Amino acid sequence: MRPVTTPKLENTVEQDYLILLYYYFTPIADPLALMENQRELCKALSLKGRILIAPEGINGTVSGTREQAIAYMDAMRADERFQSMVFKVDEASGHAFPKLSVKYRKEIVRFDSPVPIDPTKKTGARLSPKDWLEAMNQPDTIILDGRSDYEYDLGHFRGAIRPDLSTFREFPAWIDEHLNVPKDRPLLTYCTGGIRCEKLSAYLLEAGFTNVAQLDGGIVTYGKDEIAQGALFDGKCYVFDERQSVPINRTQDQVIVGRCHHCDAPTERFINCKYDFCHNQHLVCDHCLAEHEGFCSPDCKTLYEVSTAVS
Repeated sequence: MRPVTTPKLENTVEQDYLILLYYYFTPIADPLALMENQRELCKALSLKGRILIAPEGINGTVSGTREQAIAYMDAMRADERFQSMVFKVDEASGHAFPKLSVKYRKEIVRFDSPVPIDPTKKTGARLSPKDWLEAMNQPDTIILDGRSDYEYDLGHFRGAIRPDLSTFREFPAWIDEHLNVPKDRPLLTYCTGGIRCEKLSAYLLEAGFTNVAQLDGGIVTYGKDEIAQGALFDGKCYVFDERQSVPINRTQDQVIVGRCHHCDAPTERFINCKYDFCHNQHLVCDHCLAEHEGFCSPDCKTLYEVSTAVS
């Protein structure tokens, strides 16, 4: 049984919050019932965040006070379906989400695979942070970022392949068309918390790659490991809450790898294009944020001005 990390309840103050990140692949006989159960549980505990329920399992990230978060972990641990689910825990000064959202989906992480993928039966080998660091340092290793292109642009493992795609579901087609590397070479995959690599590594095996491994626990676990200490990760890790990013590498001074969408200056700020029908998430520096007024292009600014004038 894989352990559930439960922080000690000490020195609790009003602003003592925890952010939980978790997922678990397991058959859910009645996902709609679990969805309602999760909604009521989180409301009762005053948790905020996003939870997806599907026939294949659960995927969530929530925030609350230390007491509320621990009560949630205890409740999940009492359910035999999720006894071995691992929680990744970050401390915070307040909520990381504006509201609670609990939804049903066909998959807890969408992956448009042309063949059946079941992470409970087959995935790449799981590497601990220590083993991952050692594997990255091997001369014949290929490292594949299992996230979207904009996440890579903010921070990534040194030498990793950047996927030219904006959503995870595009990976199968991208692998089949663009991943032209020897199929017998050691291939390492990683993502934020581990869930995407469960499916990605499984698909790579289905596609004929014979030596596939994944970073167990993802980037966030790697950054907290006392042996690896985030080594060889440049930039910051994009996270899907109000923090937007978190530092990972504790072995060196912070390296800014993000570049402004407009002028290519170093920056770590993401914004969504001000034009709602675009909403392109892009990196922007202070100067260009003011100059371009939050738009990703002159066309979007023009379309916005036309739409607001009409309304």
